[in-house]
Parts: sequence; structure tokens; C-alpha cells
Amino acid sequence: MDNNLQSEVKRRGSLQRKETLAGFIFVTPMLLGVTCMVLLPILAAFYISFTEWNMVTGVKGIKWIGLDNFERLLVDKKFIRALENNFLFLFTVPAYMMISLFLAIIINRYVYAKAWFKVIYFLPYISSIVAVATVWRVLFHPSLGPVNQLLMSIGIESPPKWIADPQFALISVMMISVWISIGFNMIVYLAGLQSIPKDLYEAAEMDGANGWFRLTRITVPLLSPTSFFLLITGIIYTFKVFDLIAVLTQGGPAGSTNVIVWNIYESAFINLEVGYASSMALVLFGCILLITVVQWIGQKKWVNY
Repeated sequence: MDNNLQSEVKRRGSLQRKETLAGFIFVTPMLLGVTCMVLLPILAAFYISFTEWNMVTGVKGIKWIGLDNFERLLVDKKFIRALENNFLFLFTVPAYMMISLFLAIIINRYVYAKAWFKVIYFLPYISSIVAVATVWRVLFHPSLGPVNQLLMSIGIESPPKWIADPQFALISVMMISVWISIGFNMIVYLAGLQSIPKDLYEAAEMDGANGWFRLTRITVPLLSPTSFFLLITGIIYTFKVFDLIAVLTQGGPAGSTNVIVWNIYESAFINLEVGYASSMALVLFGCILLITVVQWIGQKKWVNY
């Protein structure tokens, strides 16, 4: 009996080792990709942020300067303005989340042919950002754009110049970002709404609960994991926004739409200050990490799993 038990244990141990080895073989390509494309560049950026380096000079041109790059960031008005713009850009996240939730509820409850509406609202998200930004650049043209033509036709003599006006440029880019992001968030909210048991709504309705009560006490709490996911991904996206800025404004006019990623691009690939750009990248990484950690801590108080 003992021999049979020992042989069974050995057989199971051998099978488990084979399964573990097979698992490692399957994930090895992914691990190599993550290591080469993510981990090593992060470590390289961390080291280079403490150096002064022009890519043209090659690896031999790397010069260790310690914390000089970070000290320069503290007094760099252009970087501070970019950081402020990024934090202002964060307001797009609650804006499109609320609009997306409203549309998702309307479509889920009252609209027929839901698949068509999903496609219509999702198209801006899957479309080329370059194409979308080009279209909006035409729409926001200060004098000939359809938006200002419409405003002038209804009696507004001096409409905003939108992306050509330092006071309205960042707001214009934020509005475009909201318009692009609504589709994805709405689709995710629709999936979350369809996972809520209908029995809860029926029971609440039988107890006399009105629509507002059902929304605030059933829908919103049970969608909190979905909202948490969209909040995290949305905030990360706002800190990484680059393509809209690159096509529409290139950080202008007068630095009004300059954001951290565009600043990193200018420093690294135009001014060739790779060390200084790497220090900005580390600050960006720290901002995203800090906000994410705060959200993970705070989600225990408002997310219902």
C-alpha cells in the first residue's frame, strides 16, 4: 500500500513539473518581449536620467551628472506648465465617464437596434487619431471652420479661435479627447449594466423605489468596479496624451497645450537632451504610480465587488 502511495505521489509530482515547464515555455516569448521592450528601457531611462547625453555622441558620450537634471526640472517653467496642463487634462476623465454612463443607461433601457448605436459611438475610438485630429482641425478653423461659421450664423460675432487661441486651445483638445473616449467607456458601461441582475430592479420597483433611487442605490454601486477600471485607465491615458497634441497644436500656441509627453519628445528627439528627457519620464512615471496607488487605497471605500 505504501509503495502504491509513493508511486502515485511521484507520478503526480512528475506531472506537475511537466505542466510547470510547459507553462514556462508558453509564457517565455511574452516574458522576453516584456523584458526587452519594457523592463530594460525602464532601467535604462532610470540610469540615463542621472546623466547628460546627446544620442549623436553615442554611448561613449554619456556623462554622469547626478541630480542636476531633477534640479533643473524644479525651475523649468516649460516643464511646470506642461505638468499643470496634464493635471488640467485629468478633468476629461470624469466628464466622459458621466456622459458615457448616461448614454449607456439610455441605450440599455430605451433604445432599439443597440448594436448600431454601439458601432456609431465606438467609431471615433477605433478611428485613426491622426485622421480624427485632422477633421477637428478643420472644424475648429478660426474663420472658415464649420463650428465658428455656425456660431456666427446665430449671432455670435467674435467666436473663440479654439486651437489657435491660447485661452481655448487646451479646452478644445480636451473636448476632442472627451468625444473620442465616450465610445469605449460607453461599451464597457453597457457590459457592466447587462451584468446587473434584473431581480434587484424588480424588487426595488415593487417596494416603490423611483428611478433616481434605483440609479443611486443599485446601478451606480454595482457599476463601481467598472467605474474604477475606467478611472484608472483614463487617468493613465491623460498622462500619456501625445498624438492629439502632435497633430493639432505641437504644444502651442504659446505653450498652452504643452504636456509632459510632448515635452519629453521635444527634449529627446529635437533638442537631443536624452538625459533631461529621461528625468521627465521618471517624474511622469512617479505621478502615474502615485495616483494609481492612491486610487487602489481609496477604492476599498467606494468600490463594491
